[in-house]
Amino acid sequence: MAAMPRPDDRSDARERALYLLYEAYSKGIAPTDALALQVLEPDQLTVLLVTGVCDNVEQLDAAIAARARGWTLVRMPVLDLNVLRLGAFELAHRPDVPVAVVIDEAVELAKRFSTDDSGKFVNGVLSALVADLRT
Repeated sequence: MAAMPRPDDRSDARERALYLLYEAYSKGIAPTDALALQVLEPDQLTVLLVTGVCDNVEQLDAAIAARARGWTLVRMPVLDLNVLRLGAFELAHRPDVPVAVVIDEAVELAKRFSTDDSGKFVNGVLSALVADLRT
């Protein structure tokens, strides 16, 4: 039986997934193509997150757009949008991950890699999405 990944491993996988989503955006390629271009094979959770966002991007974007008051998706910083996509994917498709963990991890990514206000923005949107995506 495979060992459960440690919390730090899961945080690292989320960070790698964010990097890959951003790389795909920057290069104008599909996130799954960014995965395929990696020299070292990404871990299973990173692959799950990137492919999950890619496979569900329309649903995720529609949910985010409905809850991001005063913001259109094209006006959002790219990093914020991708952090929101990751969080929304986990809320909708990973019921094994507690809501508080999803939101906390996303807020931390936003604080580390985006603007000064991104943590609050991500927290607000994901908190609003809980009722929509966690049934």
